[in-house]
Amino acid sequence: MTIESALLDIAIAPGNRIGGARATLDRTQPVVDPATGNTIADVPRSGQAEVNAAVAAAVAAQPAWAATSPQQRADILDRWAKLLADNADRLAAAATAEMGKILKESKGEVGRAITEIRFMSGEALRIDGQTLPSVRPDTLVYTTRVPVGTVAAITPWNFPIVSPVRKIAPALAAGDTVVVKPAEQSPLCALLLVDLLQEAGLPDGVVNVVCGRGSEVGDALVNHPDIKAVSFTGSTSVGRQISSAAGLRLIPVQLELGGKNAAYVDADADLDRAVPEIVAASIQATGQRCTAISRVIAHESIADELITRIAEAYDLLTVGPGTDSVDVGPLVSEDARKSVAAYLDGAIAEGAEVVTKRTEVPSGPYLAPTLLDRVTPDMTVAREEVFGPVLAVIRVADAGEAIRVANDSEYGLAGSIFTRDIATALRYANQLDTGMVHVNHGTSSQAHVPFGGAGASGLGPYSIGHAAQDFFTKVKVMYVSS
Repeated sequence: MTIESALLDIAIAPGNRIGGARATLDRTQPVVDPATGNTIADVPRSGQAEVNAAVAAAVAAQPAWAATSPQQRADILDRWAKLLADNADRLAAAATAEMGKILKESKGEVGRAITEIRFMSGEALRIDGQTLPSVRPDTLVYTTRVPVGTVAAITPWNFPIVSPVRKIAPALAAGDTVVVKPAEQSPLCALLLVDLLQEAGLPDGVVNVVCGRGSEVGDALVNHPDIKAVSFTGSTSVGRQISSAAGLRLIPVQLELGGKNAAYVDADADLDRAVPEIVAASIQATGQRCTAISRVIAHESIADELITRIAEAYDLLTVGPGTDSVDVGPLVSEDARKSVAAYLDGAIAEGAEVVTKRTEVPSGPYLAPTLLDRVTPDMTVAREEVFGPVLAVIRVADAGEAIRVANDSEYGLAGSIFTRDIATALRYANQLDTGMVHVNHGTSSQAHVPFGGAGASGLGPYSIGHAAQDFFTKVKVMYVSS
C-alpha cells in the first residue's frame, strides 16, 4: 500500500471538527509529506471565529458530559481504543505521510496510543479523594475531584497520534470537554482520531479540533475566557509564552517541553547493552523527540571504545522515506534540516569532531546520523536542543563530574546511566535533576507511568498514569453535618 492510497482509504474529510460537524474554510494551508515534498491534504487555516465556535461547542457540551457516569466514559474510551486498533494501518500511514517517521515507528505509536486509552478508560473509575477526621462531632469531611472544565489541548507534530490521545483520553475520563489545536505540520491524525471518537459514541461538542497556525489558533485558545486549563506539548520558548498568558488568567497549565537528555556510561558499563539502548533512544523519530538522548557523558576509560561502537552502529543505519524499509526517515521539513545542519556546522567550528563516516543521504530534508566527539559542556551543541539525529559525546573523569555535567543544563526531562555498580547508579539517579531517570535503559516511558520534567522541560502536573488527574480535575472539599 502506498501512502497516497492509504490516505485515500482513511477518507479524512477536510475541515475542522466543531460540535460534531465538519466545518470547512476557504482559507486553507497545505499538509506536506516531507519525504516527497508533495501536498497530501489542505486543512483550514483557522482564526478567532473558528476558535470561538469550537470553545462555545465545548462549553455547551460540558454540563451533560460531566454528568455522565464514569462507566459511560470508560465504555466510550474502550470503544475508541478498539477503533484505533481496527484503523491502525491507516493511522500509521497518515502519521508517516504528514511528519515523515518510518512506518514501523508510526505503527508502534498507534499501539502506544491504544494502551494509553485503555489505561485511561479505567481511570474514569479510579478518580479518587480522601476522607479526613473532623474536629467537630457528627461531621464528615472528605475531598472529591470534579472536572476542570473545557481544556485547550495544543499538540506537537512529532507524535501526531499519541500526543492528542495523551490529552484527550484523560480529559474525557475526568469529565472535561476539549478543543484540540494540532500542529500545523501534522493535523490529519488528530482529525481522524476525533472522527473515530464520534464513531465510538462521543456526544457532539465534547471534543473539537481547530486547525491552523499557533500564532492564530493557539494564542486565541490560550487567551479565550472560557478555556479553563491549557495542556501544551512543544518548544520551551512557546511554553513560556503560554505559561505567562495562562498565569495572567490564573488557569492551570500542563507543559511538556524540550529536553537535552544525557546518558552517562560509567567505566564498568556493559557496552553490549548500553550501545543499542543509546542508539535507539537517540535516533527514534530521527532524533525529533523531547526524550531523545542527545548527550553521551562517557567515562574517559571506556570513551574510545564506546565512541567507536556507536559510530559503527550509526553508519549502518539506513536513511530514506518512512515508507521504505529504513531505520531513519526525513526530518519534518527543509527548515528543520537547515536548523540541525547549522548546529553541526557550529559544533565543528567550536572544535567538535565528526566521528561517523557516512555523508550521502537522499535528496530532501535528510541528514545522516552524526556522532560528535571532543564536545565540551560549554559548546552550543551540548546546551541547546538540536532536535535531530545528532549525538554529542562529552568525556569525564568520574561519576561526580558526570553528575555536574548532566545537571549543567536548563533542561531537566530525562536521563540515563549505564553501570554495573548499584551504588553509583543510585547516587547518579538521586542527584540527577530530571523528572525521569533510567538505569541501564534508554529513555522510553511506559503507558501507565507519570511523564514529565523539571526546569525548562516542563511545568504543572505530569501526564500519563494516575498523576493526570491532578491536572484534569479540581479538588473540592466537602463538610457534611447531620
